[in-house]
Amino acid sequence: MTGFFTTIGAAVRQFVGGLGRATRMFLAVLALSPALLRRFRLISDQVFFVGNLSLVIIAVSGLFVGFVLGLQGYYTLNRYGSEQALGLLVALSLVRELGPVVSALLFAGRAGTSLTAEIGLMKAGEQLTAMEMMAVNPLQRVIAPRFWAGVIAMPILAAIFSAVGILGGYLVGVQLIGVDAGAFWSQMQGGVDVRADVLNGVIKSFIFGIAVTFIALYQGFEANPTPEGVSRATTRTVVMASLAVLGLDFLLTALMFS
Repeated sequence: MTGFFTTIGAAVRQFVGGLGRATRMFLAVLALSPALLRRFRLISDQVFFVGNLSLVIIAVSGLFVGFVLGLQGYYTLNRYGSEQALGLLVALSLVRELGPVVSALLFAGRAGTSLTAEIGLMKAGEQLTAMEMMAVNPLQRVIAPRFWAGVIAMPILAAIFSAVGILGGYLVGVQLIGVDAGAFWSQMQGGVDVRADVLNGVIKSFIFGIAVTFIALYQGFEANPTPEGVSRATTRTVVMASLAVLGLDFLLTALMFS
């Protein structure tokens, strides 16, 4: 019995300690961010790197998700004689929910693991320690640019996912099944609200970008400086980022669309 409570206490202590270190690191990154405005090239280079890593998988996945939405949406709406509303169903599903969530999960699996491995290997190679010895703050020089790059890239990738998904739904619904093209686009334009749907989807993807990118960078920064430690850190990144995205999605959906 004593061993059980000791294990629980150690787990709680480890969780609280990790939460405190993560909060301190997050606040430090925010405090160091204004200085990056003078060296925005650091962020823009990382935006290209992070976005380029995920662009192909985001676009291809968005296309196939659009295909599936077109098929499933048509067969469901056809039961009620409402197949002309297929464009609205596809657009709302992607803009509100699937675009931000699926792109964030893909971003975590592709770019997030890459960021964790990169930071972890820099730590294992003592590059971060060398920066500190040269009076260069690794949080400002390495972590902060990558953090803001992920935050900027995530809404862009989510928008690409949604746009390609709508195209996929159009190809299946209009070109393959035969839904009227005019009805497809007019229903979409008339039913999708920029403020209630598009803007809330952008806000979701922005918050997901903050969560996923910070988790990836924190896991890399706190990883044990060994190959096994870096491998475990990348695994934790995928698991924790995915859970964070799904949990935040529920909370944000309840707040935005209740």
